Amino acid sequence: MSDLRIAVLGVGVMGADHVARITARISGARVAVVNDYFTEKAEQIAAEIPGCRAVADPLDAIADSEVDAVLLATPGPTHEKQLLACLEHRRPVLCEKPLTTDISTSLEIVRREAELGVPLIQVGFMRRFDHEYARLKALLDGGELGVPLVMHCVHRNPAVPPSFDSSMIVRDSLVHEVDVTRFLFGEEITQVQIIKPAANPKAPEGLQDPQIAVFTTDSGKHVDVEVFVTTGVAYEVRTEVVGELGSALIGLDVGLVRKSAPGTWGGQITPGFRERFGQAYDTEVQRWVDAVRTGAQTGSYIDGPSAWDGYASTAVCEAGVKSLQSGRAERVELAERA
Repeated sequence: MSDLRIAVLGVGVMGADHVARITARISGARVAVVNDYFTEKAEQIAAEIPGCRAVADPLDAIADSEVDAVLLATPGPTHEKQLLACLEHRRPVLCEKPLTTDISTSLEIVRREAELGVPLIQVGFMRRFDHEYARLKALLDGGELGVPLVMHCVHRNPAVPPSFDSSMIVRDSLVHEVDVTRFLFGEEITQVQIIKPAANPKAPEGLQDPQIAVFTTDSGKHVDVEVFVTTGVAYEVRTEVVGELGSALIGLDVGLVRKSAPGTWGGQITPGFRERFGQAYDTEVQRWVDAVRTGAQTGSYIDGPSAWDGYASTAVCEAGVKSLQSGRAERVELAERA
């Protein structure tokens, strides 16, 4: 079987990382087309990859006859139109979160895909492919902790771009814990409350950071999340599940721990998300490529989070932003799943 020909739309930090990943570490695929709002950047990247072309219009890139599948790493507001084009041309697509930026358009994408009768859209929640999260999921599914009751999460970044606002902490950062909760517990989140502690004095003016999120799930499980995106320290992600028979913690990420005189100890913390989740991204993209290559036989072109998962996370984040503004717990408005 010949290599899968992929169009990568958006070659900023994440997209360029995916181009390098597909070119150097993924088997059975190659980057055939790249596109970016900054055409010079796309042309520069295309020139470095044998057999790759830069296409100026993203919709033309999707429709290109020499493209088999699409990887979307474009800004969220562009996703709706690009995903609809992928569905129109029946292009399997790995879409970095968010699916779209609001509930109505996300639900429309879900419905349009359902009308085709074949799963084509996979959403890029890479933590599901991380070895530690996979082990925790297996532990829970195996019943070794009994009934899971409570989950505690920490999500810290050293810094964010100047354009980052308080609602983006929910939509761009907390969204990962939303998907982790749904993935680990296998149920929907029904209520969200955002608590606003005293803001970090070093955060940009007007940015509510940190934030504490509290989720309630269908069966009444409690999840609390500290999201702190201007720590100035490093990238830290931890998850602890407490069940009736014990607890399990992942994400300590200390590497080598050194103890030395006079009574000091320490290690290293991962500097950024690409270092922490590099393995997860590699596994995610490889499994997606494999799924697309065998999709005609299996009837599905995804191996991971679906369009529904993208829609559900958008709905939870919408309730989270509403809670950020109201100060109250807010219900998650979720359509009935077909």
